[in-house]
Amino acid sequence: MGTSRIMFSGFVILVLLAVVPSCVGEIRQSEIRDDNRQMIMFERFGFDRNGKINITIKNVNVRMVTEDQSQRDLDLLGFFLSTEEDLIAVLVETEEQMSQTCVLKNSQIRTLFTLKEVGSKTFTRSLGPPNANEYTLFFANCLRNSVVSMDVRTAMYNLEGRTNTPDYLPAGETQLPKLFFSFFVIYSVLLGVWIYVCIKQKDTVHRIHILMGILVFFKALNLLAEATEKSYIKKTGLAHGWDIAFYVFGFLRGVMLFTVIVLIGTGWSFLKPYLQDKEKKVLMVVIPLQVFANVANAVIGETGPSTKDFFTWKQVFLLLDIICCCAVLFPIVWSIKHLREASHTDGKAARNVVKLTLFRHYYIVVVSYIYFTRIVVFALTTVTVYHYRWTSDLAEELASLAFYVFTGYKFRPVVHNPYFVLDDEEEQETLTQDQLKDDEFDL
Repeated sequence: MGTSRIMFSGFVILVLLAVVPSCVGEIRQSEIRDDNRQMIMFERFGFDRNGKINITIKNVNVRMVTEDQSQRDLDLLGFFLSTEEDLIAVLVETEEQMSQTCVLKNSQIRTLFTLKEVGSKTFTRSLGPPNANEYTLFFANCLRNSVVSMDVRTAMYNLEGRTNTPDYLPAGETQLPKLFFSFFVIYSVLLGVWIYVCIKQKDTVHRIHILMGILVFFKALNLLAEATEKSYIKKTGLAHGWDIAFYVFGFLRGVMLFTVIVLIGTGWSFLKPYLQDKEKKVLMVVIPLQVFANVANAVIGETGPSTKDFFTWKQVFLLLDIICCCAVLFPIVWSIKHLREASHTDGKAARNVVKLTLFRHYYIVVVSYIYFTRIVVFALTTVTVYHYRWTSDLAEELASLAFYVFTGYKFRPVVHNPYFVLDDEEEQETLTQDQLKDDEFDL
């Protein structure tokens, strides 16, 4: 086949691998139907020294698009394992030497078997990776003008302990069930504290405080579902239905999170009991986008990278997430602008200045939270050794916890919250400080 086509496919996969996290390693069934892709990614998994791979192939059918059957060489179609570094080296070498050699013939990658060995019968192969490392399982089609159909079952796992118990989570993610359950306990405690504060200060509780409590509730359930899902996958390779609970609670948590940020950013229930038309439009944009993004995320989780539209859905999800993150900032900017103008026109200037300062701080915290969870965590996942991949999840959960605690503390329902009360002695000092800082804060 043409070198440029296989190289292009390889480089596209390498680029997209950067935005696709390591697969959870569950037992996966994949159906390939009349597929002409030169390279298909199946699974990415972190192996230790006792790693194993089980692959079962059946219903194989290779069809030539043209009528010429003389070039039908099944040795040019097969499965191979490769690290990201080795695949890059192979593609670079192919480009420099203008080689027409099939990637399956390259010594830098490990070819597992070709379709010539499989034939038309059910074929099962069990083997171990060359070394303890993170490998990706690919199918390569170097046969020009051919399409492939087959059913593929993959299971990757590491053997643990003296009993060699299979662990279907990649090395570096096997700690995730305990991690997520620990954060579930923390959020459950925070929910209890929040309910206690709301009951104790019931005279100052606003409707937004109830929504904030519901958000923490869904966040805790989402963590519990994720911890249980990962625990079942770790032991059996299958989610046993907990993936559905994870998607449902993740969907509710995502919608509630952006809704609460928008409502707090508009000052709803604090500054005013209603929303303006432009603020309603933000909600009307953010909520449907979150719904669609969560549906896309569920589709990604159920299909796997071997499907043709996997990377398209992944890019759509990332784009929608970025749009939602940008949209939630506008209400906070509008509130800051409104409070800045009000601080110079009405008789409650000092109180408006305090509110202005609070919204400035909240704006900075929201931006920092979005930047950290979308960019820093991604960078951490990319540069971290695969054995410590769990640290990126830890960093993301710690950032989320800090954001929830900050938001709850600053907008808590207490009588003497500085957001609502300002002593007369502080009024002139606050006004003076605001005049000095007013030009320094550039939205």
